[in-house]
Amino acid sequence: MREQAKGDLSAEVFGDLAAVEALWRGMEADPAVLATPYQRFDWVAAYAGVEPEADLRIVVLRDAAGRPRVLIPLVVAREGGMRVARVVGAKHANYHMPLFASREAAAMRPEDLAEQLRNLGRRTGIDVYALSHQPRFWDGAANPMSVRAEPSPSDAYGLILGPDPESTVKRVFSGDARKKLRSKEKKLVEAFGPVECRRAATPEEVASYLDAFYGQKASRFAAMGIANPYADAAVRDFLAQGASVEGGIPAIEVSALVATRTGRVFAVFAGAVDALRYSGMVTSFDADPVVSRSSPGDILLHHLIGEQTARGRRAFDLGVGEARYKSSICDETIALGEVAIPVTLRGHLFALKTIGIARLKRRIKRDPRLMRWVARLRRRPVAPAE
Repeated sequence: MREQAKGDLSAEVFGDLAAVEALWRGMEADPAVLATPYQRFDWVAAYAGVEPEADLRIVVLRDAAGRPRVLIPLVVAREGGMRVARVVGAKHANYHMPLFASREAAAMRPEDLAEQLRNLGRRTGIDVYALSHQPRFWDGAANPMSVRAEPSPSDAYGLILGPDPESTVKRVFSGDARKKLRSKEKKLVEAFGPVECRRAATPEEVASYLDAFYGQKASRFAAMGIANPYADAAVRDFLAQGASVEGGIPAIEVSALVATRTGRVFAVFAGAVDALRYSGMVTSFDADPVVSRSSPGDILLHHLIGEQTARGRRAFDLGVGEARYKSSICDETIALGEVAIPVTLRGHLFALKTIGIARLKRRIKRDPRLMRWVARLRRRPVAPAE
């Protein structure tokens, strides 16, 4: 579907990935593009099977010359009797920003972008757009989607990588921290033999490292008394497809700290990637006390930052949410906003509820007492139904 939008832009909506693949890949390959790794075609294509009940809608805005300026991958699903549009990725994507052809394209009036989405919503039966995790800025450019957004419950944390691995690692980790990590790695070697930080480069390594991740996460979630989201076969298929190393840069890179003699995996880290950024998605570690006392996750992260720098990436982030290991190494806070654009009256009610929930979650996350109370509730066993 194509129609004239406000100003000199026209809007198209595609219902399948194949129809828009060439256009999409052309936009993301342009050096001028402004986008996060989560809006790469390969990442979205891998994720598409996770929400089979939702309708895929790829929105493309073109200028008067016919050039694509903005691309937004959406899924539309029925929630509480309303049709709600969200950016593809749900909680598995740290950032839900549109893909802009350039910084100039991102400088469009926020009101025009919102109005174009409303017009499309009226014609396609969408009640409301719920667009979470919108970065306020990306690579120094303002994101027009985030103007007047409600602050997200949590922000994200990252760092700029330097020109060479050694100076970057020294900047990120203090001398004392590096000394402690060397000592811990030495103890791990004494117990299990030589260890290496390895990036999955074959299908067998991808499968091995992801299997270790699933096992480590299952143990962790069971100990916490909460549901394991990685038990879902669709989520596992998404990670496997995203991490496929057959041709080009995979959508998701998987790395592991491994005992070279036995192949035992002590820690796993996986992130969404593009040519210039690594964005952490998931991490896990072996909870065996003999292993965990050596902080294998920290050792892996130390090596990973150096490796990503050596490969020419200029930005590294650890995604959304508060954690000790994030605050200890990151020097950048990536402020995020929650955006709700209502189209219908029912959509207005949904938007009010969405923003209210975001405010409540943010208040809880910034109050240690409330967070402890929520943690206790999560661990409370659920009584079996009679």
